[in-house]
Amino acid sequence: MNDRPGRLLVVDDEPSMCEFLSVVLRKEGYAVDTAPGGREALEKAETVPYDLVLQDLKMPEMDGIALLRALKERDPEILVIIMTAYSTWDSAVEAMRLGAYDYLRKPFDNNDIKATVARAVTLKRLHGASRSSGEADRTRALPMIGHSPAMREILSLIRRVAPTDSTILISGESGTGKELVARAIHAASLRREQTCLAVNCGAFPESLLESELFGHKRGSFTGAVADKKGLLEVTDRGTLFLDEVGEMTLTTQVKFLRVLEDREFLPVGGTATQRTDVRFVCATNKDLGREVEEGAFRQDLYYRLNVIPIHLPPLRERKEDIPLLAGHFLAKHGLASRRKVRSLSEAAMEALLSYDWPGNIRELENTMQRAVALCEGERIEARDLAGRLRTESPPGRLLMTEIPDAGIDLEAKVREIEKSYIEIALKRTGGNLTKAAELLGITFRSIRYKARKYGIQTR
Repeated sequence: MNDRPGRLLVVDDEPSMCEFLSVVLRKEGYAVDTAPGGREALEKAETVPYDLVLQDLKMPEMDGIALLRALKERDPEILVIIMTAYSTWDSAVEAMRLGAYDYLRKPFDNNDIKATVARAVTLKRLHGASRSSGEADRTRALPMIGHSPAMREILSLIRRVAPTDSTILISGESGTGKELVARAIHAASLRREQTCLAVNCGAFPESLLESELFGHKRGSFTGAVADKKGLLEVTDRGTLFLDEVGEMTLTTQVKFLRVLEDREFLPVGGTATQRTDVRFVCATNKDLGREVEEGAFRQDLYYRLNVIPIHLPPLRERKEDIPLLAGHFLAKHGLASRRKVRSLSEAAMEALLSYDWPGNIRELENTMQRAVALCEGERIEARDLAGRLRTESPPGRLLMTEIPDAGIDLEAKVREIEKSYIEIALKRTGGNLTKAAELLGITFRSIRYKARKYGIQTR
């Protein structure tokens, strides 16, 4: 991988912001150029191969959206981070639709900007390494979209653990993007030029799953008319992603444990063991700790898998990522369907933000695909969304009329309701903490503390 320092271009009509970012990023080892506006930025980009452009949204003569569009037309591979002190969803969605890497609101924390830039530069280098080795299609990192505190922590963790060979266990509800994380880990790993394959352990009965993983010998069972290589052999020196690993039967768990401990496996019907050098990334939507207590999952295997745990929070707990995800899916499905849909109305975005998303990111993508197909103009309206999104609204949906037999976590429920009311108050006041505090009957200091506690972005 190229060891030269990342070359960055900062574009902002405020000289103080250009100077500030130059100082912060140069201390991180980057080469930094600045430009006071879009036209100057384009002139510099014509002669300098920048890894990343950090640009303001509101600028005279040429605004950030126009600059982003021009940069992408000149170089579709260039990575761009939009910075703005304004919180308009249209601009966020438009920026993501046009291919912005991320969208940051001013004022931002120094650590946030450094972490975001580090992720972008690493991704740029991985893309370059992939192209030079002829592996672009196979190893290109998939976009990990989001700047919520939870996502920033996950992306930071991925950067730290990807170069190791440690086994990783990803947990989270269905639809939260566990396979996306697994592929991001592979793309940032030392094995990125090798094969990365995925298998859903819940999609096969026990005998077929063992054949899929370990391979089989001809005649080992009815229908085994020829030898077959298993995924442990096919992905040797690469990465194997085992989704829904909690669905493995106890018998298969014993055999898989041997692979983790000895790096050896026996094909079904075989008599000679084979060696394998595979990096395992596993995922589950079950609580494996509870499965161990109930005897449905082996404790020794759980400890072997849970070397580095990564938990993906549900979308309802990181709603600040919804506008960025919506913009990404709008671009993806607009291009696929050749529809010139450019943005979402405030009412449509309000509906997306108010919904709880039980199906998580997968459900959001399906919703955006449907909306793009139904949209009659260039902007998605609330009427283009599924009926349940148009009718549900917070915070009444958080309240319960009865307690389920399994009981509830009262403190967690209270926190969920409190966070929802704070988000509603901030939305109504345009992010003004003082006015939001007045609406809620609490002090400024209290709402500021609670907003930080729940990771709610404020202006």
